[in-house]
Amino acid sequence: MVKFLKPGKVVIILQGRYAGKKAVIVKNYDEGTKDRQYGYCVVAGIERYPLKVNKSMGTKKIARRSRIKTFVKVINYAHIMPTRYGLELDDIKENINLNMFKEPTQRATAKKAIKKTLQNRYTTGKNKWFFSKLRF
Repeated sequence: MVKFLKPGKVVIILQGRYAGKKAVIVKNYDEGTKDRQYGYCVVAGIERYPLKVNKSMGTKKIARRSRIKTFVKVINYAHIMPTRYGLELDDIKENINLNMFKEPTQRATAKKAIKKTLQNRYTTGKNKWFFSKLRF
């Protein structure tokens, strides 16, 4: 079978706290590891999407409504649905590894770095679909 869940693939979380949220695969483990004996991946996604902005709003209000909140999670392949979209993640990959899930301070610093890169990508207007709320 062809491996299609690769780093950079945009997925939708199906189960848990972040169900219905979009995320991007940062690192995947197809065979599993000793502590997790199933296929899983590390994803970084958007917990709270930016709100709509109008031309009549001021710069301060636009900046406030354009904020996003991110999350980082280890998730089972059975709980994600791949999409046709991809996302370049050179900046995100540097900040994430499996050891950071053992200590909360490392996780917080990784979330801040991811937020900074995703916020920058949103303000430049790249990957518009990734930053819009999923509606169905």
